[in-house]
Parts: sequence; structure tokens; C-alpha cells
Amino acid sequence: MIYHPEKYKIPDRPMEPFIDPEEIWSYIDGVKPTRERVLEVINRSLNKHRLSLEETAVLVNTTDPELVELIKQGARMLKQKIYGNRIVLFAPLYIGNYCTNNCVYCGFRISNRDVERVTLSDEEIRQQVEALEDNGHKRLILVYGEHPKYSPEFIAHTVRVVYSIKKGKGEIRRVNINAAPLDIEGYKVVHQAGIGTYQIFQETYHPGIYDKLHLAGKKKDYEWRLTALDRALEAGIDDVGIGALFGLYDWRFEVLALIRHVNHFEAAYNVGPHTISFPRLQNAANIQMDKQWLVSDEDFTKLVAILRLAVPYTGMILTAREPAHIRDEIMQFGVSQIDGGTNIEMKGYTEKKEDQDLKREQFEIHDTRSLAEVIDELFDQDMLPSFCTACYRVGRTGEHFMEFSVPGFIKRYCTPNAILTLAEYLEDYARDGLKEKGYKIIEKSLQTLPENFRQGVVKKLERIKHGERDLYY
Repeated sequence: MIYHPEKYKIPDRPMEPFIDPEEIWSYIDGVKPTRERVLEVINRSLNKHRLSLEETAVLVNTTDPELVELIKQGARMLKQKIYGNRIVLFAPLYIGNYCTNNCVYCGFRISNRDVERVTLSDEEIRQQVEALEDNGHKRLILVYGEHPKYSPEFIAHTVRVVYSIKKGKGEIRRVNINAAPLDIEGYKVVHQAGIGTYQIFQETYHPGIYDKLHLAGKKKDYEWRLTALDRALEAGIDDVGIGALFGLYDWRFEVLALIRHVNHFEAAYNVGPHTISFPRLQNAANIQMDKQWLVSDEDFTKLVAILRLAVPYTGMILTAREPAHIRDEIMQFGVSQIDGGTNIEMKGYTEKKEDQDLKREQFEIHDTRSLAEVIDELFDQDMLPSFCTACYRVGRTGEHFMEFSVPGFIKRYCTPNAILTLAEYLEDYARDGLKEKGYKIIEKSLQTLPENFRQGVVKKLERIKHGERDLYY
């Protein structure tokens, strides 16, 4: 594939290609880890320094089981240092699955004639959101196919519809977006609707492999997608999310490419991505994929730990693509966000079926637990579920988020806000046994706060118990 950076020039900023496969493979092939070097790299991360490509390659190339376990231990320690035991919860909501792309791994590809094509009406969106609110959700990510139906104006409209829906004490306080790349003006339209993070996955960062997997549609243009979030940042969306679909190509290459993407954002915009996602390829309707690059559970747990160490202050998202036992293990390595009570079938939150119907969803998911069941399991792991949206709403985003997070101050806000949003959930949605377990976790978490700050959180907790809502720092 030939790069044409001038074709996608950002106003006043020439766009140079920043993914060089030869450079990435030079690190994978050239770095030989030693025990001493692995320990040096882990310690550098634990001192809250982002890792270089060479340092990340040291960890990627580590195969000794004892050293791999040390990598995982380091990721656990780093998570506690920066995030504590907090896990943010959200749910995906598919708005429309029309798509003009032909991506061989996707159930929504245009060549799949068996898929049931749906675009939710405002009334159908209301029904889905009310079902989500009935279960206690406060954060959603809206998902759209790439199709002329899903213009920036349409996306902005659906975001506003979601924000307007309030049932009982339920409300959606933050909407994130997973949609097609836009031009700068398009991003501005969506931004004005009050979104949080705009998420676009490159799928695979290898240009040649990318070309083979994307047969038709606008998504076939590697460079347009690679520079998509640069345009979002230029448009004023200061929280962006990146990711790779592991299983399309060598996982080692994708990990280093993700770090290279982080480097690019920091060099060009002085801010890294808000989140990194690392979904694994799953079954979808009528797909026949080469299984050469499928990622084993062993390698998957390792690569998540490496990503945590490589980018200490970036949120990491683990989705219901993975089965519960894998999610429970990987959460220990630095994951900060998971979905719960997930249903990705079109209209799935109101038209639930006993078995998944691949004709109505993009791919198969493997964790079908309810939100309450996920929260219960988090309590058993001594974790603090959070529905917090405060940073988005008080401007702790983009560079401002980095100002708070890099010195480690963000934990000072995250734990109190997690406590307060969990208390809302316990009061409004939890059955008695879950409520009791939740308040025990809250009491434990309160003890980690400075005494002078703790008293203020306790007072806010009492206000929540007396019916007030949406209290935050």
C-alpha cells in the first residue's frame, strides 16, 4: 500500500504517516529480553513512565513463564497505584447496522445478505434506553454502521434523544460514540451534541493485511481511518478511543502499533487517547476467516498486562466478547472499564432471546451476565463498581485530564465519585443482598480516603440515601 499523507492533510498541519511496519518489525525481531532488562522495564512503568517501543518490545518478546508472571504482577500493582480497585461500567447500544463496507470479519458487512438490517426510530431508542435505565445504567456507547443514513446530523440527533430519556430515577449521563470516521466539520456537529469519547478502531495496523480484509466501502481506505481521530481532535473532541481487533494479524505487531499511535497523539496534540480497547476476533454470521492469527488466552492475558504497563494513564476497555472467567482474570491487570448486562442484537434490550441470533448482531459475545450479576462478581473480587461521568462534565478531559492523571491526582476524584454513583445504584436498583455487599465495599473504600476528605463523601452519601442524586466531585 502506498501512503499519500498530503491527501489527508489536516488544516495547518501536514499529516505524516506514523505507522511504519518495517520499524515495528525491527523492534519485534531485534529486541532480545533478559531478566535484568524485563525488571528494568517493569520498574520504569511502576514509576509512572510511559514505555517506548523498544521497552514495550522487551515485554512483548518475553516468553519465560516466571518473567511473564512478573509482568502481570507489575500490571496489578500499577492498576492499584493509579486506579485503585475501581471499575467503570457501561453498556453498548446499537443504533443501526446498515453498512456499505465489506469487511470479511464482520457480521454487518454489505455482502452478508442474511443479516436483518435495522435503524432504530426515536421511539425504539426510547424503549432500549428505558430498559437500560431500569437496570441502573448511566453510561452508554452508541454504535453505528458506516452508511449514508448515519450522517453527523443523525448521530447528533440520536445522542440528544438518548440524553432526553429519563425513567424514574434513571438517566443516561454520558454518551460515547463508536461510528465511522468523519471529516472535521462532521465531528464538530457530533461534538455539539455533548458526547464523551469518540471511538474508532484501526482493526489491524498492518497496511497490507488491512487491504486484504477490507474488500469494499470507504473503510477500505487505510489512511482515512488511521487519521480519523486526528480530525476528531482538530474538531474539538478531546477524548478519543483507539483499538485493534486481535486475531486479524500478529498480536505483537498490533500491540506495538497501538503504542506508536499513542506516541503520535502525544507528539501532535500533547494528549494520549482516553481509552485503548483490545477486542478479540469472535464468530459472526457467515464468516470464514483465516485462523492463523487467533490469540490464545495465554497470550491475550499477557498482552493486556503489557498494554497496562506501556501506557499507565490510559483507560483500558474489556468487553463482553470475552467469557466471564477471562474477564475476571484480566480485570486484575489494569482494565478500568467493562460493559455489563450487554446485548448487542438490534433491539436486544427489549426483545431478548434465549440464544444469540447472529443475524441480528455484529459478532458473538461470551459474557451474557446481567448488570446485577456482573456487579455481584465485582464485589466478590473486592472491586468498586463505578458509574461516574464527572470528568466529562466538569472539563477534566483531554489535556486537562492528563494534568490531573499524570501526577496521580485523578484517583483522588475517581474513588469518591465511584462511591457516590455506586450508592445511587444500590439505593435505586439493587436487591437487598446485593445492597448489603455493596455498602460493605463502600465502607472499605471510604477508609482509603484522607480523613478530611472522607467526611465530605460521607455527608454526600447521606444525602443520596435521603433521595438526592447526581452528586459528584
